[in-house]
Amino acid sequence: MLKHNLGYPRIGIRRELKKACEAYWSNKIDSNVLFEVGKKIREENWNMQEKANLDLIPCNDFSFYDHVLDMSLLLGVISNSYLSIPITHDNNNIDLYFSMARGFQKNEWDIRAMEMTKWFNTNYHYIVPEFDKNQKFSIFSNKIFDELKESKKVLKSKKKIKPVLIGPVSYLFLGKEKEKSFHKMDLIEDLTSIYIKIIKKLKDQGVHWIQLDEPILVLDMSEKEKNAFKAAYKKISKFCSGINIMITSYFDGISENICLLKDISIQALHIDLVEDPNQLEKLLNFFSRESEMILSLGLIDGRNIWKNNYENSIQKIKKSIEYLGEDRIMIAPNCSLLHVPIDIRHEKSIHMDIKNRMSFARQKIDELNDLEKILKGDKSILLKNSSLIKKSSSIFHNKRIKEKVIRIIDQDIKRKNHFRIRQNKQKKKFNFPLFPTTTIGSFPQTKEIRSFRNKLRKKELSQDEYNKKIKNLIVDVIKKQEKIDLDVLVHGEFERTDMVEYFSDKLKGVLSTENGWVQSYGSRCVKPPVIYGDVDRISGDMTVEWICFAQSKTKKFVKGMLTGPVTILQWSFVRDDQPIFHTAYQVALAIREEVLSLEKSGIQIIQIDEPAIREGLPLKKKNWKSYFNWSIKAFRLSSYGVKDETQIHTHMCYSEFNDIFEQIADLDADVITMETSRSRMELLEAFSIFSYPNEIGPGVYDIHSPRIPSVEEMFDLIKKASRKLPIKNIWINPDCGLKTRKWEEVLMSLTNMTKAAKMARLKLINPS
Repeated sequence: MLKHNLGYPRIGIRRELKKACEAYWSNKIDSNVLFEVGKKIREENWNMQEKANLDLIPCNDFSFYDHVLDMSLLLGVISNSYLSIPITHDNNNIDLYFSMARGFQKNEWDIRAMEMTKWFNTNYHYIVPEFDKNQKFSIFSNKIFDELKESKKVLKSKKKIKPVLIGPVSYLFLGKEKEKSFHKMDLIEDLTSIYIKIIKKLKDQGVHWIQLDEPILVLDMSEKEKNAFKAAYKKISKFCSGINIMITSYFDGISENICLLKDISIQALHIDLVEDPNQLEKLLNFFSRESEMILSLGLIDGRNIWKNNYENSIQKIKKSIEYLGEDRIMIAPNCSLLHVPIDIRHEKSIHMDIKNRMSFARQKIDELNDLEKILKGDKSILLKNSSLIKKSSSIFHNKRIKEKVIRIIDQDIKRKNHFRIRQNKQKKKFNFPLFPTTTIGSFPQTKEIRSFRNKLRKKELSQDEYNKKIKNLIVDVIKKQEKIDLDVLVHGEFERTDMVEYFSDKLKGVLSTENGWVQSYGSRCVKPPVIYGDVDRISGDMTVEWICFAQSKTKKFVKGMLTGPVTILQWSFVRDDQPIFHTAYQVALAIREEVLSLEKSGIQIIQIDEPAIREGLPLKKKNWKSYFNWSIKAFRLSSYGVKDETQIHTHMCYSEFNDIFEQIADLDADVITMETSRSRMELLEAFSIFSYPNEIGPGVYDIHSPRIPSVEEMFDLIKKASRKLPIKNIWINPDCGLKTRKWEEVLMSLTNMTKAAKMARLKLINPS
């Protein structure tokens, strides 16, 4: 029985990669220094996994920005606009690579960044490949081969090296067609030919195993996708003999698509038994009758931080061995460990009752060894694990909070009146111009702000001194917004480290880690909170003081800024000892108390952000109904109880929303703001077909790129929106919060945005 891993975190224990990339983008270091940081992280990861006695260790799971973008570079899927940029194309094409991810703006050159969206139902973002009808594939980048050579110098056993690639069918699925005259799956034959060349080249360099990630297998695949899969792997099976190929699936089960493996010849299949443990029986029957492949059992949860239940895992392993024999079984995490922090040993302040139940990436590798030892007869490990998991503590449970959830009734999730009635009242109250302008909430978190926070932690600043500095920043940002002439202002969120982490510090049953960083996209890292117990507000108001202070400094309306319950759950590591909807309702009730406190304090516009509501959607449509039943209820529960005149906003970003407009409408937010600029307003086509009833702010500039959009560019997007939506319902705003951007970019971009909105008021209302 072999032990292996699908992928390991690449940011470094102290976010070394983030810091190096941002230093490179700021011209503070050269590419040699950047590459050296990457090399050190890779070596540390390989050495750790080898010392942990893994039989197969992933290679090519490292990335400077995004592994899907790495595949696009490897396969030569690069638009001519990027190839024409006046940059040096050496140093592993790193400047070309970053221009694709972040855009390029210098002198007369102004090239947009590629579109970005969520990686399946996770909080990781990937760069979307773009395909032409006559797309030509080639081996453009040598990254995978260079890192293979590097791994051979680090690892003692060359047979352990397992290069990782996104499989050809999933790669096409993740991309988009530039024009509508063809289907991306039509490219499978040419693409497969390049994959065969890559696989053969890896084989020639001494590789024994290669991992092809095909998470498309867990989806409701179309016939075209199924045919593409069969064609690709029939060809790979024919031309890639002499090397062991493992197809990996994760994030759900593959029972519905298992028939696709019947007539192909590969050596191993990996399945996710964390997300879908019930698929094991069907797959064991298939493998015992129809296939001689090795079955890899994904037993360790690569998306959450709780210890593995060894007893459950051992049962699955024993059952699999009984069917197939030990030689045809592998064990592994269910997916790449990219989605969890690196090492629990760097956490010093977590209560031991909680910490003893937790497991980060480093510990999850050790859990594979524990399972092997238990199978060999070490019962002490099993007994200790069982004791930790079953141990009860008052810090996990609160009877009063549980009873609050039980008492929720249908009237608790409905606004008093229909949106049309509320809209009329709000129009009279606010009297905004057409195309009202606002931002999503956050403004740049500068080095100075982070230093204030650091000094507060070290007690070099008192709480009063810190509060005074934050209030000075709020006064300044209010003045900046008034000068730009935005219609609805925000307080800037300078007191918040992160839109979820901030609230975790204000809620019972939730904790923040010290070093629990995970990658969200590129250099953007977050520290997901840990929801370990029943949730409630700790001691009253969480945001009211800051919002009311900002409102006192302007005659314009200031939005109250909150994070919604579904996003708090989706961007946290959530307890696994009760149904998730129970936890969602607990969080929603805490947020509702804050909403009512804001309204009582005179705040008349309140934004409850739910950027993660789409990414939490189950991957199979058969499971959608149950998800929406609780997620929509949780949002509406959080916004229930306010007056008709109080305007509720929400925000969503970087996911595909085309298939859930009815559910978005069911949220019944007065205004929704969404990401649309990278896709050039493509999303609004579906919005107009659906006839979305409420007000909407389609983002008119991409905040994840440093480039500054022109007035004309944003006006063009507003014009596109006005063709699809009622003008009276359109708001103007950026795609997302401005926390990660620099002030120079922000001020110029927002100034251009307000100019574009004013131009729209003149030209789109009175065309003459």
